[in-house]
Amino acid sequence: MNQLPCVLEALVVRTDFSADDAWDELRKVLFTPTEEGFLAGVALVDDRRYEGLTLEQLIDLVPVEYGHPILVLADSATVAPEWPLLVAQLRPERGRCLRVVAAELWGIENNLWCANMDFEDFARAVDSDGVYRGF
Repeated sequence: MNQLPCVLEALVVRTDFSADDAWDELRKVLFTPTEEGFLAGVALVDDRRYEGLTLEQLIDLVPVEYGHPILVLADSATVAPEWPLLVAQLRPERGRCLRVVAAELWGIENNLWCANMDFEDFARAVDSDGVYRGF
C-alpha cells in the first residue's frame, strides 16, 4: 500500500465507499465556512486503495514528513446524521481518537494546527455519545 500524500492540510481519508451521495454531502459541509468565516484546512483523499482500512492501518501509512497533528477518517460510521468523522491525534499521543460532527471539524483542525489548544481540550468536551459538537 502506498503512503498517504504529504500535504500541509489535515487529510480526510475516505474509507467507506457505500454511498457516493453521502460523500458529496460531506464534502459540501467540510467546505462551507461557518457564519464567522472559519473553515477546516483539509485535503480530501478519495481513493479506493484505502477502502475498508482501519485507523491503525492508515496511521501506518502516514509519511514521516506529514506535518499536521491529526488524521481524519470518513468511515462507515460517518455516513450518519451530522457526519461524525473520526479524528486521530498523531502527535504527541499517536492514535488517540474522538468523533466530531463535520460542521465542527474546523475548530479542532484550526486550533491543533496552530497549537492554540490541545487534543485533550476537545476530548473533554465530547457529548455522552462520544461525539464532539463544539463548545
